[in-house]
Amino acid sequence: MAGNEDMIKAWPLPVTDAPEDAEFYAAARRGELVMQACAECGQLRFPPRPMCPACRSLQRQWRQLAGCGRIWSFTVPHPPLLPAFNDFAPYPVIVVELDDAPHIRLVGNLVTDASAAINSVDPKSIRIGEPVRAVFVPMTDDATLIRWVRCAEGEA
Repeated sequence: MAGNEDMIKAWPLPVTDAPEDAEFYAAARRGELVMQACAECGQLRFPPRPMCPACRSLQRQWRQLAGCGRIWSFTVPHPPLLPAFNDFAPYPVIVVELDDAPHIRLVGNLVTDASAAINSVDPKSIRIGEPVRAVFVPMTDDATLIRWVRCAEGEA
């Protein structure tokens, strides 16, 4: 990330210490994908929130997921909505349906590898249903973003 400090400062980064989702971001810093689950009924939920939408319990826990999924949808911003992304347009933004929690979908960038720019994949090459896995990209000391890479043959 050296040389990207000015660009990174301009990027919209998440608040990582809110009570409902601090563990999500702490896990991302460790290179893990976790989801909040109801401690009563077991329902996984995203985004994290204080109450279970299924049984209304206020008890919660965190479960580690495999971090694999399939491309459910995607878009290519032309031009980007925020100035911080101007130098990267066009770039793919994908919606991933998680293998171990199909009702949960996460949004992120498809990249060639964790160190690649968000425009490293040709949007014309993206296919719905394509298997992907999470990679973790530290942006600051406390903000790590989840991006996605294609699974190698036989990896999915």
